[in-house]
Amino acid sequence: MEVSVSGMNALKHVRWYLMAASLVVLVQPVHGFVRQNSVASGTSFQSTPAERDGQHDFDFEIGAWKTHLSRLQHPLTGSATWVEYEGTSVVRKVWDGRANLVELEVDGSSGHIEGLSLRLYNPQSHQWSLNFANGSGGGVGPPTIGEFKNGRGEFFDQEPFNGRTILVRNVWSDITPNSCRFEQAFSDDGGKTWEVNWIATDTRAKGEADKSVQNRPAEQDGQHDFDFEMGAWKIHLKRLLHPLTSSTSWIEYDATSVTRKVWDGRADLEEFETDGSAADHIEGLTLRLYNPEAHQWSLYWADSKAGTIAGPPQIGEFKNGRGEFFCQDTFNGRSVLVRYVWSDLAPGSAHFEQSFSDDGGKTWVVNWITDQTRVKDESDKVH
Repeated sequence: MEVSVSGMNALKHVRWYLMAASLVVLVQPVHGFVRQNSVASGTSFQSTPAERDGQHDFDFEIGAWKTHLSRLQHPLTGSATWVEYEGTSVVRKVWDGRANLVELEVDGSSGHIEGLSLRLYNPQSHQWSLNFANGSGGGVGPPTIGEFKNGRGEFFDQEPFNGRTILVRNVWSDITPNSCRFEQAFSDDGGKTWEVNWIATDTRAKGEADKSVQNRPAEQDGQHDFDFEMGAWKIHLKRLLHPLTSSTSWIEYDATSVTRKVWDGRADLEEFETDGSAADHIEGLTLRLYNPEAHQWSLYWADSKAGTIAGPPQIGEFKNGRGEFFCQDTFNGRSVLVRYVWSDLAPGSAHFEQSFSDDGGKTWVVNWITDQTRVKDESDKVH
């Protein structure tokens, strides 16, 4: 299970739509450490009784859709030229609706767009964060954050656009069991005025399978390196209690995971859940994205308690059957290097280790060990 320590301009328009329209994940032990330390210290976040629980607000979108898009070619320039796209999107439930993953693929006079969005619900703030990645970039941008009220969803972010900082607003409206509408708008005057630049109308695709929109021929360039992980697994975990302290105390978990292919394997989503006590229970997901230009993978982690993507991604690649991924992050107030290693890969098993280094990579301390065994003849689902 992977872990991490903390938690376009034409295609940028697409990013906003996909984040609202809908998003490698194995357990990120480091995040587990951070959250467990928070619990142990007595830190808690409580909402007032009046706050609405919106964790199923996006349930209306689960399934397959036909999508018509209209995009303003040059936002914030006085342009009145729009381009049209037609395509499909598929939305899959994660964590029983407290998150979901969207795949979208459309074609139009301005070309082809392929993207995904991971939506995550934060049970403490009662808000959603919408995280987008496009098929050519291999990375996740900053989230658009917001909530639904009276059947209308509004999500906001501040982003650079054409060298200027602007506000971005995503709006979901006209929601019915078989249709919905999305609009994206920009503001360069602090929200006083808004210009709509992206309109999407979705109609439910009746009788169509809930599957990826299109498969493409495999390319032998690394984009299918994680295909070995597809399916359901039983996992045994060992976690070092106090990394970088000379600790030799380990605790062990039993867990399950399910990994599903996205973009025909050029990305995937894994759901992970431990079988430990309530205090030690971990429910997480990892989004893995392949960057076809860099020929590297980015691994993003989120857990259900926080409902946001945590920290920078782990980035790396496979060589000779061994995958190594690195990032710089913060642990216990100090900057550390984090290394993931995938090894001993077989059709029915795999081994994963996470290590920290506080001396610039001269020495590494292993603090998380995962051994997983494929589940045979069981449904592709987390218990």
